[in-house]
Amino acid sequence: MRLGFRRLGEDDLPLLHEWLQREHVKRWWSKHETYAEVAGHYLPAIGGSEPTELYVIELDDRAAGFVQTYLVADYPEYEALVAAGDGVAGVDLFLADEGQTGRGIGSRVLAEFVRDIVFATSSTNACVADPDADNRASIRAFEKAGFAVVREFRDPHDQNRLHVLMRLDR
Repeated sequence: MRLGFRRLGEDDLPLLHEWLQREHVKRWWSKHETYAEVAGHYLPAIGGSEPTELYVIELDDRAAGFVQTYLVADYPEYEALVAAGDGVAGVDLFLADEGQTGRGIGSRVLAEFVRDIVFATSSTNACVADPDADNRASIRAFEKAGFAVVREFRDPHDQNRLHVLMRLDR
């Protein structure tokens, strides 16, 4: 299985919107319901006015999911919440097809994305993630990709849900 990443473009928004409505994604991910909400949320990053980098995950040249990365310091409220330090990036992802979950694909995506994209920037010395504490499959995928649990925390921007802060140092 060939794995690749390409930048998310405006023409990908209908597909991203459809993916975000899938039950296995919606349970853990964005609560943006309408296409207008999805476009409003992601267009600033696509256009470069927001510093998050958005990517489509491709498996065998087919769109298979979404992954994003950002410097934690670019989001001061989040940085204060996770106290990640300088030179730390964040990463979030989902696989679009529920049938591809639980098969080791997520951990492979994480390992290759962090190695090839996140750590390609020499000033980035670590990567963090914060899966929902109830999302055991996601936590396991991060662990298999080399991330270690740092601590649990409640996120006031996510209905005060409990999250697990995970970290991978270069």
